Amino acid sequence: MERIDCQSHILCQEFLSFLEKRKDSPCVERVGQERFFLINGWRRRIIPKLTDLDAKLADMDAAGISMAALSTSDPGPELFGGDGTAVAVMLNDYIADVAKRYPTRFFGLGVLPFETPDAMLKEFDRATGKLGMKGILLYSNLNGHFPDEQPYRPLFAEAERRGIPILLHPARPVTLEVTLDYDMSTMLGMMFDTTIALCRLILSGVLEQHPNLKLVCPHVGGALPYLIGRIDYQATVMRRGAERITRPPSQYLKQVWFDAVTQIPLAIRFAVEFNGVQKLMYSSDHPWVMPQAIIDSVDRAGLTPSESERVYSGTARELFGLSE
Repeated sequence: MERIDCQSHILCQEFLSFLEKRKDSPCVERVGQERFFLINGWRRRIIPKLTDLDAKLADMDAAGISMAALSTSDPGPELFGGDGTAVAVMLNDYIADVAKRYPTRFFGLGVLPFETPDAMLKEFDRATGKLGMKGILLYSNLNGHFPDEQPYRPLFAEAERRGIPILLHPARPVTLEVTLDYDMSTMLGMMFDTTIALCRLILSGVLEQHPNLKLVCPHVGGALPYLIGRIDYQATVMRRGAERITRPPSQYLKQVWFDAVTQIPLAIRFAVEFNGVQKLMYSSDHPWVMPQAIIDSVDRAGLTPSESERVYSGTARELFGLSE
């Protein structure tokens, strides 16, 4: 069965060299043979496969993955102040070059700068036009600000107009300080970040204003699908946070695509029951997660062969406009 991976990350050595020359966050710290990202107090090990394209291709082949949506990993351009545009150009040029060299194996997702709305839209147009990117990776918080805030609204209007998918992706968590203990920042903090961002996009009215927006939330929606009943009750019965929407929040959540990055098959089954296979896509989160771990979850979720085909490739081909 064909498999398309809709979340796969890589960084170029040029970007890491740039970070190693910086003294302030974001930067890279060396400890012996190890390298670590330092992002506003958050310390993350840089695993060797994050810059190894040959290793990525080998892991794809081993897992039977024919094609992957390739994107960078944090830190994103929004953390670099006035250098944000230059950083976005560097990262996007690299991803586009890899996709051009391996057109049957990769398609690109771009990242954006946010110094000004004009800078954001200019790089959006370049990435999805000249560079041929199939979508945009948008971080769940933009240096502490959330994507539903007014400066970022033009992005959703343009993405909807042009039919460009936006993949919401965790960033340095806004809950970092309370999730550092026990290494919970990646276990919980990042999942809370996309959960908060997605709930804000719903309650702010962004998904009501842009009903045809192709928005993807990874990790089967974070925690939001499991909390949406409470949120519906709060919004529709208690009238909390419902000033900008006209329907229950769960109805807007059904407009969102999920990816299948989870190690619990029951979560895959829940996503299918909640939103249907037409809104669920296989992803691996490589190299942070090995592709087979998610394949095992999908394969044990009790899907029919036609449902599995849809999750593994059909939804992605339709969403990203991939030719057969």
